[in-house]
Amino acid sequence: MTSKVWFITGSSKGFGRVWAEAALARGDSVAATARDAGTLADLVEKYGDKIAALKLDVTDKRAVDAAIAEAHKRFGRLDVVINNAGYGHFGAIEEVTEQEARDQIETNVFGALWVTQAALPIMRAQRSGHIIQISSIGGVNAFASIGLYHASKWALEAFSQSLNQEVGQFGIHVTLVEPGGFSTDWAGPSAKVSKPMDIYQPVRAAMAERRSRSVAGDPQAT
Repeated sequence: MTSKVWFITGSSKGFGRVWAEAALARGDSVAATARDAGTLADLVEKYGDKIAALKLDVTDKRAVDAAIAEAHKRFGRLDVVINNAGYGHFGAIEEVTEQEARDQIETNVFGALWVTQAALPIMRAQRSGHIIQISSIGGVNAFASIGLYHASKWALEAFSQSLNQEVGQFGIHVTLVEPGGFSTDWAGPSAKVSKPMDIYQPVRAAMAERRSRSVAGDPQAT
């Protein structure tokens, strides 16, 4: 089995954590990023020099460029990039502030874009690589009270589909992953919520009732 080098954003919990552990368990090397690299200390203790735990805010382009360069310097190549960092913002369109809208797009769209752009020159030189974009069922459907999140994932879907047509000639593959509901922090501690307006309470109640009827999947199953 050929060992691979992975670069995974948002590795502190949820899907990112599961996939980082799975890659390490199979003997691969992983550059795992998180806003707080200390959350990866147990993986460093267990896997030693097979993991590079990197502090990273994906909205900081210079930091992204530096993290990709550090991963490449450490492991010598870059086989798989998973753009997993992101969060859900809850709020009716009228409720969302300018800053909330900018923050959602900066993380979910520009964050993935900066990582992708930084990785491409390395993968082109290798004539191989796989970029995996973690989108969502929300990237193909849209529901009330989460419109800005949907907008961010639709944007990710669009640029990734264009990217796929551009980089195939270099041996680079692009995959969009569109999970439904899973038991992660996405709708819990990691989520952000706009200040509610009373007039949208019926919509929020309907969406809450809808979510209560759904069965969340287990991230470990991925």
